[in-house]
Amino acid sequence: MADPTWTLGEVIEATGGRCEGDPAAPISGFSIDSRALDPGEGFIAIRGPNRDGHDFVPKALDAGAGCAVVEETFPGESDLETREADTAPAGLDETRLVRVEDTFDALNDLGRAGRERTDHAVVIGVTGSAGKTGTKEALRAALGPSGTVHASAKSFNNHWGVPLTLANMPRDIDYGVFEVGMNHAGEIAALTRLVRPHIAIVTTVAPVHLGFFSSVEEIADAKAEIFEGLEPGGAAVLNRDNPHFERLAAAARGEGARLVSFGEDERSKVRLIDCDLGPEGSTVTADVFGETLTFRVGTPGRHVVQNTLAVLAAVKLAGADLSAGAKALGTVGAPAGRGERFVIPTEQGPVCIVDESYNANPASMRAALATLGLTSRDDYKRRVAVLGDMLELGDEGPRLHRELAEAVDAAGIDVVFACGECMASLFEALPQARRGAYAETSEGLAPVLLSAVRPGDIVMVKGSLGSRMAPLVAALKRRFEER
Repeated sequence: MADPTWTLGEVIEATGGRCEGDPAAPISGFSIDSRALDPGEGFIAIRGPNRDGHDFVPKALDAGAGCAVVEETFPGESDLETREADTAPAGLDETRLVRVEDTFDALNDLGRAGRERTDHAVVIGVTGSAGKTGTKEALRAALGPSGTVHASAKSFNNHWGVPLTLANMPRDIDYGVFEVGMNHAGEIAALTRLVRPHIAIVTTVAPVHLGFFSSVEEIADAKAEIFEGLEPGGAAVLNRDNPHFERLAAAARGEGARLVSFGEDERSKVRLIDCDLGPEGSTVTADVFGETLTFRVGTPGRHVVQNTLAVLAAVKLAGADLSAGAKALGTVGAPAGRGERFVIPTEQGPVCIVDESYNANPASMRAALATLGLTSRDDYKRRVAVLGDMLELGDEGPRLHRELAEAVDAAGIDVVFACGECMASLFEALPQARRGAYAETSEGLAPVLLSAVRPGDIVMVKGSLGSRMAPLVAALKRRFEER
């Protein structure tokens, strides 16, 4: 039987907490969501803006939690004796309660301890305005042939997700891959000091979260915070084709980083030589530190090709098998909500639904439209874009939405369905022939969209998470799967 991820004694030591339980008791990992808790895992009762995790401690313990990390003020069994029987939580067991001053601090303590005990692993941090999750998943695949890999689940890239991913890292792992996100200055600086990467990748810098920054240059500076946590002798992997390359490079050098560039620029250490873009993937030839490789990328899009260059740079820097890593990239599909494709056959022909509903910004929106434009007319007669608002763009929002009309035209999109206040700017900028329908909300758009989509269409649905585009994907799938 494999060693447990933690013991209760190690949890107590890392958090400075107290518990009456057996220090040797195994703890298989941690969760902050009682609904996703596996038996044997520790539940960390985080106080969030909308919910207090302490309310779910009894449920977590009843579900078999190995322990629950709670604050000192959380009631104990003696407190429950004075409460009404029908309101007192059940299943509290002091031998499984680790009491701490602050559970958020405890989460960070566990993440820090998780990182410290795997100091032999090669750790890679990934940030950027777009492409973080796809790059992280590509790294997971490319490093896999060379050893064991621990990577962020889903898009666990914030002040909760990063320390939680660190806390769940097995102690004997070979490679750790961590996605690091932000929407305010200073967030990445705190997270990168927890991750302490040996290799830091910045995929790109683009006008994202402009509602919280006064310029794209400020966004570049916020992304550059990832270099502050680099281990001594660490490497910064940067996109030389991005207009903010020199700004990022200066910040990396200031932290003593080794600089490694990727892109089409002739000066790139990892350089794109040629690529054949297709609707379901690409064939790529690249020069990787002087070695020429030709390989298949299983996710479509030129932006994906660009990010695989960063992946191969990291594989080489990590001392992993470069050829095996490049070959593994052919197995990587688009993550859920980030380009995942559903082909549904009907008697009149197939319908393809491309789910890009998880997130959107000007860079990723243009990339998604360009990828939709790769679809052959022989496969699908009509290219349909269903677009929701790109959020957190501040005063620049209407302009940045309106300028997407050029990308719609360049990709040969036949018809656009749009929803949201800012997306109205794009809809008004489109010629009449490309206007499908507009509604203020995704719910309002649903009826006309469902009646308009037909067999032979490829339909790409994209918007920021707050635009609620995912229900449109689900509704489209139901409509054609029930035929």
